[in-house]
Amino acid sequence: VQRCVENNQDFNVQMAVKASIITNGLKYSLATGNWGDQKKAASAKAGVSQVLNRYTYASTLSHLRRTNTPVGRDGKLAKPRQLHNSHWGLVCPAETPEGQACGLVKNLSLMCYVSVGSDAGPISDFMSQRNMQLLEEYDQNQNPDATKVFVNGVWVGVHSNAQQLVSTVQELRRNGTLSYEMSLIRDIRDREFKIFTDAGRVMRPLFVVESDVRKPNRNHLVFSQEHYNKLVAEQQAQAAAGIGEEEKTELTYGWKGLIQDGVIEYLDAEEEETAMIVMSPEDLGEWRDMKMGIPQDVRNPQGKDRLARIKPKPDPRIHAYTHCEIHPAMILGICASIIPSPTTI
Repeated sequence: VQRCVENNQDFNVQMAVKASIITNGLKYSLATGNWGDQKKAASAKAGVSQVLNRYTYASTLSHLRRTNTPVGRDGKLAKPRQLHNSHWGLVCPAETPEGQACGLVKNLSLMCYVSVGSDAGPISDFMSQRNMQLLEEYDQNQNPDATKVFVNGVWVGVHSNAQQLVSTVQELRRNGTLSYEMSLIRDIRDREFKIFTDAGRVMRPLFVVESDVRKPNRNHLVFSQEHYNKLVAEQQAQAAAGIGEEEKTELTYGWKGLIQDGVIEYLDAEEEETAMIVMSPEDLGEWRDMKMGIPQDVRNPQGKDRLARIKPKPDPRIHAYTHCEIHPAMILGICASIIPSPTTI
């Protein structure tokens, strides 16, 4: 190429660039799973691409929901392998390989969902219209107790009435105006309100418990008999009509409808720290009866069920619940959930 330029001749780019270098490099990386320079194989990342497991349908699904902790397998470190409280409902407590990879290779739980991410611009603009003071205009001496507002880790401004702002944004998320993936965390002690819209956060769905004092169904699930009847009627109508899969997805109320009606809410691990979650709707009913002063024998006239789940009595110190588990079995992964009677093993 240099000779062509010096001699003032036309030159062909294909002479200078070898197309096969990038092609062969990508082919090698995808085939072996070693991502990096072929000549420096020792420093290359191993196992980035893997051949999808096709033994059974369950093993394929399990492989697609597998996570890998990039820690050396040789060291006998116990801490990275142990279960953490924040893994509840997000990582399966049972499905992990034996041997060196134990606890480092994990699997996502049944209802665990990884956020795709959305633009943070609209939520910042919305809060500016809702009396949020921009960071450039903020004077700490004038308003020392203001709550800091963070969007995806960036401090964008402050707000003097955080309670009202949080409830407004939460309401917009529940009615479908804002993305259900959005995470809203209010830290009262540190006077911070954090909003996350980024990709890669692990989230899980929960039933919403009505907390508005003005509504008659306060401390009850937002999910009602009306929603249940709607789902059942729709299922029966579609089975009778014989609608195709694509049309069914567009017309179905289903899971999407429950999210838009604010019946179900997705929470990530950080937002879960600010929520009060009850284990089952029955436990919520017992706690509600206890708050109303109804004795236990009146609540459960049949007596104690020998096969019932062992659980503590309702705690009178709990002021209110915000969410309810869909089912405790949702903590398990795909392969662990198909084992019959997993609690007896």
